[in-house]
Amino acid sequence: MKNKNNLILAFSLLIIMASCQTSKDSVVVLHTQYGDMTAILYEETPKHKANFLELVESGKYDSTIFHRVIENFMVQGGDVNQKKGLEEEDKVNYTIDAEIHPDFWHVKGSLAAARQGDQVNPERKSSGSQFYIIHGQKFTEADLLQMPEGRLYQQKQMKLRELLGMKKYANLRNEVIEMQKAKDMEGLQNFMETIADSLVEKEFGKLELYEYSDAQIEDYKNIGGAPHLDGEYTVFGRVVEGLNVVDSIAAVRTAGADKPVKDIFMTAEIEKMSKKKITELYGYEYPEEEK
Repeated sequence: MKNKNNLILAFSLLIIMASCQTSKDSVVVLHTQYGDMTAILYEETPKHKANFLELVESGKYDSTIFHRVIENFMVQGGDVNQKKGLEEEDKVNYTIDAEIHPDFWHVKGSLAAARQGDQVNPERKSSGSQFYIIHGQKFTEADLLQMPEGRLYQQKQMKLRELLGMKKYANLRNEVIEMQKAKDMEGLQNFMETIADSLVEKEFGKLELYEYSDAQIEDYKNIGGAPHLDGEYTVFGRVVEGLNVVDSIAAVRTAGADKPVKDIFMTAEIEKMSKKKITELYGYEYPEEEK
């Protein structure tokens, strides 16, 4: 009986080991005239991952371009709707619910979803097809420690402009305009110190100070990135091979609206790979339930 139980246990272990070995995932390869970029996609952002894979598999990214390029910041592409001769039914006119995850930030090579601004998109929903890859730059620890206060100030200014655009605050808006015309700096400062913050909190809730973790600080010091985007956009993957291609695209000459003078086309394909190999090659640890 004991031998029989041992055989059953051994057989069960073999099945488990076999399933682990054959458990596969998809990586995406973006082909450009500057070379190839291989990206992994995060399990923790399932809606974005599924959408990206579907667009790749259907060929919708093929013949799209990197239409916005800013060196030391990011390269943006994947606007399916700008493809020539596209049928109406093939357009991407939907958005994806935000999946902003604290474990993924905008270090160099990060793959993230573009979106419209907070003024028209307060839920931070992502574009159905447009994405960007971070080129970025390196920051000192002092820069990163000062950045949260600057971000909070910018958020307050943005929310204040939104507030003053509301119909119910028309009189207050007119008062502010009159102070600006009269160059009444004392009045404007008094307004900012005594009224603005309380009204912004009343309308939009308390704005939280975004602070960077030790891991983020180390990445931005040693690898570089775009830390001011953290917590604002969904990062759903990362380029793990071909960062030199990101460098090459980021360095091209651009014209109006940061569009490259010469089109940079892409095609995309899916490659299947075991999860074990992805972890070994690229260091991505799958969530516990995926192992």
